[in-house]
Amino acid sequence: MKTTILTLAAIAGSTAAFTTQITPSQRGAALFGGAQGGATTMEGKVKRVESIKSLLDTSEIVFSIPAEYITVSEVQGLRRDLPEGTTCSVIKNKLMERATAGTPYEEGVSGLLKGSNMWFFVEDDLGGTVKSFNAFTKSSDKKETHAILGGVVEGDYYDSAGIIQVSKLPSKIELITKIAAGINAVPTKVARVIKAPSVKLARAVKLATMPEGDSE
Repeated sequence: MKTTILTLAAIAGSTAAFTTQITPSQRGAALFGGAQGGATTMEGKVKRVESIKSLLDTSEIVFSIPAEYITVSEVQGLRRDLPEGTTCSVIKNKLMERATAGTPYEEGVSGLLKGSNMWFFVEDDLGGTVKSFNAFTKSSDKKETHAILGGVVEGDYYDSAGIIQVSKLPSKIELITKIAAGINAVPTKVARVIKAPSVKLARAVKLATMPEGDSE
């Protein structure tokens, strides 16, 4: 998994984060792909699992909410308001189970595979994602029925309150910038680190502190 927000937060501290309502059965056709959706065939399911794995590979955090009784227009509006790098999708429990098997998410996600879930895959900006989600539940009058169920951060399960607390940490880019500033890294070096989100933390710091013109 990529260098995470919680790890960076600790280091930063040492250097200074649809139009009509649909029922659950109708939702299957509208959000899962329905009878004509690709995920109803074996080939479609395999492709769907692979696409979920790709989202997991680029995500720092995942969390879920109940998927029942969310209209198509509401989903579209929510997706438009999410920060860049965050994706939300209704995923069948069996497909999510297959996609997370053998990954750091497997154990934490297993307890959330009940009922119908909409999953949020957060690449970096959890704070912005939760802010957009809260605005969605307020505008759609779903604060009581569609609260965050839980999620996984650094391979560990967090309940709703835990996800909210993590969302209050600075974003990864803010933390990297703070780290770089603390070790007198110039902006061009910060950019090199930010553009390599999968890099190991030790190598990221090394890249940020190398003399200009040097390379590995």
